[in-house]
Amino acid sequence: MPGLDPDTPIPTDIRLHQRSRMLEVHFADGERFELPCEYLRVYSPSAEVRGHGEGQEVLQSGKREVNISAIEPVGHYAVKLVFTDGHDSGLYSWDYLYQLGVRYEPLWAEYLRRLEDAGASRDTASPPVPKGGCGSGACGSH
Repeated sequence: MPGLDPDTPIPTDIRLHQRSRMLEVHFADGERFELPCEYLRVYSPSAEVRGHGEGQEVLQSGKREVNISAIEPVGHYAVKLVFTDGHDSGLYSWDYLYQLGVRYEPLWAEYLRRLEDAGASRDTASPPVPKGGCGSGACGSH
């Protein structure tokens, strides 16, 4: 299938733990990941979050309390996650979910660093700012 690494194991079980706001994913190779809903939301594969090219990522803030309200299967290669903040675009392919699990620690640390650098918070939403900055200089950081 296009966009999928044929060597990536497929999930054997996906469970949402709404109280702890965690998505538990078991893969065929025995790997098991518990991924916070906030983490999945801020690393959404949607164009709204990732932008349309390198350096156009939009920093997501104020997502600490976000949860997943629905998980919708997409063929045999992905799921669509519907978040409680209304975000529901972006398909989480098996290889993307697997990479989010394998790379959780460095990706989470990178996200926290980006929040700090931007003076943003996990608790309060800020106006969206592309990863490379505001571009126009109107954000006051130039």
